[in-house]
Amino acid sequence: MASKAVSSPRGSGMTFTTRKRIGSLVTSVVMILVALVCAVPLWYIVINTFKTIPDMASNPLGLPKEWTLANYTKAFATVPIVRSLWNTLVVTFFGVVIQVGVGALAAYGMILRKSRFTALVGMILMVAFVVPAQTTLIPLYRMEAQAHLVNTLAGLTIIYLGGAVFCYFLIVGYMKSLPFELIEAARIDGAGPLRIFWSIVMPLIRPILTTVVVFQTMGTWNDFMNANVFLSSSELRTIVLQVYNAVGQFSTDWPSFMTITVLALLPVFVFFIFCQKWIVSGLVAGSVKG
Repeated sequence: MASKAVSSPRGSGMTFTTRKRIGSLVTSVVMILVALVCAVPLWYIVINTFKTIPDMASNPLGLPKEWTLANYTKAFATVPIVRSLWNTLVVTFFGVVIQVGVGALAAYGMILRKSRFTALVGMILMVAFVVPAQTTLIPLYRMEAQAHLVNTLAGLTIIYLGGAVFCYFLIVGYMKSLPFELIEAARIDGAGPLRIFWSIVMPLIRPILTTVVVFQTMGTWNDFMNANVFLSSSELRTIVLQVYNAVGQFSTDWPSFMTITVLALLPVFVFFIFCQKWIVSGLVAGSVKG
């Protein structure tokens, strides 16, 4: 009787372990299948940049019969890729830096000075955040036209600064979980608000800042609507506008069009891969603190 009582828990333990392994295996298989399905379009685009038009037409998903870099040479020769990448880099860098800076300072002010006024401002920001961006295009365009900022990189950068509201909402939720005993201790030691923000708050919110920077960088880099509305000069086109323009320029030369697409995606793809570990750590840290 004693031996049966001892063996029963072991048997149930083995069953639980087996089920857990089977569940993990099924989950892994499903995730791999989903990843493969999602990777098909990317494979289709990338592999066809190394093909000729007849080769792509005969075997769109297979490897090239003869690998060639002619499409990349043609893209750099016919399209101002470097200039467009530089325009996109300038707009993205200054736009994201100011967005995150304003969003972090706004969140810090809201947390540091809790009052009816800050609560009212928070409600106004919430209402502004849910307003569709498309509904504000005409007023924004008229305002920028009056300020002579239409068709300028500075004007497009200013448009992107509206993303500071999104940064604020992400950062303020993270700041609410900070140990405010450190801030009070710094106040007692005579540190001012800006010194506290830079020396104490900024290091503590670094994980969420990194996550916000990555999200806003990808959104700004890949933005088409605002760039298409506020930029008209060919010299100021961003890389996404060059992809759109290539639809008509290479309407029958799909390998060349896909080459422009790959060149547009490559920088932000490398940036995302490089920052992936900080994204995960930021989200995990935020979930634990929340």
